Amino acid sequence: MVTIAHIVGKMIAQKPFIQEALSKGIINNAALAEQLQPEIEKELQKKVTFSAVNMAIRRLAEKLEKTFIVRAKFDQSSDITIQSDLVEITVYKTGEVQEYIKSIYAVVDLKKGDFLTITQGLHEIMFITNKRHEKKIMEILPRAAIKKIIRSLSSLTINIPITAIETMGFFYLITRALNWENINIIDIVSTLTEMTFIVKEDDTARAFTALKRLIENN
Repeated sequence: MVTIAHIVGKMIAQKPFIQEALSKGIINNAALAEQLQPEIEKELQKKVTFSAVNMAIRRLAEKLEKTFIVRAKFDQSSDITIQSDLVEITVYKTGEVQEYIKSIYAVVDLKKGDFLTITQGLHEIMFITNKRHEKKIMEILPRAAIKKIIRSLSSLTINIPITAIETMGFFYLITRALNWENINIIDIVSTLTEMTFIVKEDDTARAFTALKRLIENN
């Protein structure tokens, strides 16, 4: 049987910021109950009392206080590296495009500090590299294969401890630091101990400040 508590839990699970605020006791439960009540009535297809919704939220908040993960743990290796003036080129994934990847590696000089990430999805391949290489890469790739180009980007790479893979909610806490500053994340590229955020160049300074503050406070 679907209960009010079950629906409240499901709704809050879809709203991580509200979930964290409840765990810290910094949200007005009554105001939240008023907001959720119409949605709950719609799902249950019947009227519910405000007090029942408010009680379900209060009990969920008490549970979250004991279980919600709120701390990220960084170490002395957790510095931030910035690369500016980047371009992101997304192409359709075809057998032909796969052959061009080798040619792109020849254009980008990684030994001299050039930036290059290649991410392959099911139907797309995304290249992020220095803007100065765009012209040569565009000469390699067929026009018909190109899906989208985004310019004026920066990358912020943060070193993360290897224990992050065993820390529940770790990546959420890092992305939250940027979201709270109203910074739009264009893309995220990660390896085992590195997490790279691609943002608009205009957001670089604020993104750096937000990530630096996160590291210092944790």
